[in-house]
Amino acid sequence: MYLERWGERVKPLNQCFPKVPLDSSDASAYIAAMYQKDDSGLPFMKMHGLGNDFVVLDARVRSIGVTPLFAQALANRHTGVGFDQLALITNTKTGVHLAFFNADGSVSSACGNATRCIADYIMAQTGASDVTLSTDRGVLAACRAANGQTSVNMGAPQLDWAEVPLAREMDTLELPMKGAPTATGMGNPHCTFFVDDAMQIDVAKLGAEFEHHELFPQRTNVQFASITGPDQIRMRVWERGVGITLASGSSSCAVAVAAARRGLTGRKVQIDLDGGRLEIDWRDDGVWMTGPTQHVFSGTLTPSYLANLA
Repeated sequence: MYLERWGERVKPLNQCFPKVPLDSSDASAYIAAMYQKDDSGLPFMKMHGLGNDFVVLDARVRSIGVTPLFAQALANRHTGVGFDQLALITNTKTGVHLAFFNADGSVSSACGNATRCIADYIMAQTGASDVTLSTDRGVLAACRAANGQTSVNMGAPQLDWAEVPLAREMDTLELPMKGAPTATGMGNPHCTFFVDDAMQIDVAKLGAEFEHHELFPQRTNVQFASITGPDQIRMRVWERGVGITLASGSSSCAVAVAAARRGLTGRKVQIDLDGGRLEIDWRDDGVWMTGPTQHVFSGTLTPSYLANLA
């Protein structure tokens, strides 16, 4: 299968490179060894889900403080590592907690693809076939799926205007703005436009414009979606605090919910993004998202780099 991206015919990332199973013992041993060295700096992992990429810091071994300036510096693809989101893994009394930061340093309560990536990593470490992870969005369940993929339950969608949140009371199905988009909360706000052809939309221009629309006091993620077949959606996304991304898990969930609410699809759909395909299933217990994950590499931020950020 090929997808159109910026006018070019390209393979989704998950078809270009086969998934290499994570050897959890190697990853754990590497990270442990790095922590034992006095001059090791700060270990990190680079992961992605369909090209939606993340730097992951595992703070279960030692405390790691993340500030907005630190996140911004690390997100720089020329002078840092580069990412769409930064994820921080910590221990709590009830289990493992995930915190997320956008490339501009702002906090996000939810990040679906990063949650799937980290769930895959933790299940590989423990040998379990399922795991629960707490986030600011709530406690999320994740499990192994067919073909080496990972599923996560992103929870029930937030459909009331105050939960999204919006600036004032209104029907979230069709907002009183140009294009009559649908608003959905998935732990973060989403604004979905249904268009004839998502590939013809100037995502950079319109995404930046609508991210800061007055109806969204916390800004918003913006999606442009086209119905391409029965329960099939082509979607492109502008992420709040990041920009255009190859994929977005929470955005895919929001689009699926919006399409079902508007009677355009059923509650189980396939969503084709610039980076590949996700399967979304809006069930009674929440919105389940299934797709591939990839742990690309592990590395270390050097002491000199960290000192320059102080």
